[in-house]
Amino acid sequence: MSASVFLKEFTPAELEMWVKQEGEPAYRARQLLRWLYSQNAEDFQVMTDLSKDFRSWLVENARISLVEREKILTDVDGTRKLLLRLQDGERIESVLIDEGERLTLCLSSQVGCAYGCRFCLTGQAGFRRDLTAGEIVDQICAARREITAGERLTNLVFMGMGEPLANLEQVIKALEIITSDRGLNFSTRKITLSTVGLIPEMLTLSSLFPIKLAVSLHAADNETRSRVMPINKRYPLEELLEACRDLELPRRNRITFEYLLLGGVNDSQEAARKLTKILRGLRAKINLISFNEYPGAKFKAPSPSSVEEFQKILQDKHFTATLRQSRGAGIMAACGQLSHCH
Repeated sequence: MSASVFLKEFTPAELEMWVKQEGEPAYRARQLLRWLYSQNAEDFQVMTDLSKDFRSWLVENARISLVEREKILTDVDGTRKLLLRLQDGERIESVLIDEGERLTLCLSSQVGCAYGCRFCLTGQAGFRRDLTAGEIVDQICAARREITAGERLTNLVFMGMGEPLANLEQVIKALEIITSDRGLNFSTRKITLSTVGLIPEMLTLSSLFPIKLAVSLHAADNETRSRVMPINKRYPLEELLEACRDLELPRRNRITFEYLLLGGVNDSQEAARKLTKILRGLRAKINLISFNEYPGAKFKAPSPSSVEEFQKILQDKHFTATLRQSRGAGIMAACGQLSHCH
């Protein structure tokens, strides 16, 4: 057997099957899982409750890590960006966002992105490939190595590089490992997935995993949305919002709609009023984000007064509308700035 069996590619059930096929008892899989995920071990030799023979066999036939930290950048606001190198030399970025009582990891699901949203740097770099379930999971293990003794990773957001629902099969497998009590043991309530609005995949995911969905809206009419998000030509607003009404949401859960305010494009009072109309009747909350400028960007940040007016119009219509403070802009780690090119 070649040395390329990556243990984090297995769900707990698959790992148990693999261990049994190799003639070992099932409890060996439980021990391995504990070392991989509770202890975050990187080396078989530390797994002292496994027999020496089995450890030697694992050294020959299995691998633990799929991602390797190449460098880490820290912004003045405490945001940490990890540049991770994959086995084939491709690179991805994950971001640790410290918000006091919450420590959130922003995960990538693809190398690059195929959806080409006009405002997003990741999309401009084009699409390279999907990440495997193991590569998604191993980002979490890598991030946990960067946090200090007093810190604990509390939340996960699939908002890094790539469109998670375009890699649905691997994302679902990763979620199995992430939420399993024999895996990383995260509560589904602490996981949010952001999508440009791939309707069939949204419906599939919501029926399998009751995680929180964040839908990238960024415009209140089809003409503007198609201009900034080409996906709108395939799934226009009416169809997208209809699908949002059909989602199987846990009680008390609302859909988050993300709205990136682009100066002079979608930040007018009229756009805000349109937004209140199209979202009427939906269990919605709205995350407003001011555009983060970067060198060569085609858009401008909105003025503070237009952001304030926009938010007020939504709140006057009884929508929960929060202004998300972008973090990590100093290290190109803010929303829409991730790219594997630097």
